[in-house]
Amino acid sequence: MEVWLLEAIDIARKAVEVAGDKQAQDIVLLDARGICSFADYFVMCSVQSSRQIKAIYDEIVHSLKKEGVLPHHCEGTVDSGWLLLDYGEVIVHIFATIERDYYQLDELWSQAGPVVRIQ
Repeated sequence: MEVWLLEAIDIARKAVEVAGDKQAQDIVLLDARGICSFADYFVMCSVQSSRQIKAIYDEIVHSLKKEGVLPHHCEGTVDSGWLLLDYGEVIVHIFATIERDYYQLDELWSQAGPVVRIQ
């Protein structure tokens, strides 16, 4: 298996692509390089069901694994309505809509520049 080294932005864009292909809503890719010490990019998306959370999570992991990229850490459960994939410089948040509204990470990281926003 040939392994390519992906840049952080490529990992983030792949997560956005997969989320879009799996019908996620309100997909955002934020550039946090100037304001965050632990990650360069955040990807956030909202979904309507637990099943969809799991499908997007599984597909992001699978797609990036094919590129030789594995998550450093994963958090959350499908039942919690929030799964997180930590790829080091890229953090991916997959939210049920109600949890995204509750935690308001978009507002927390409002100083980060949007790279992509797909409503």
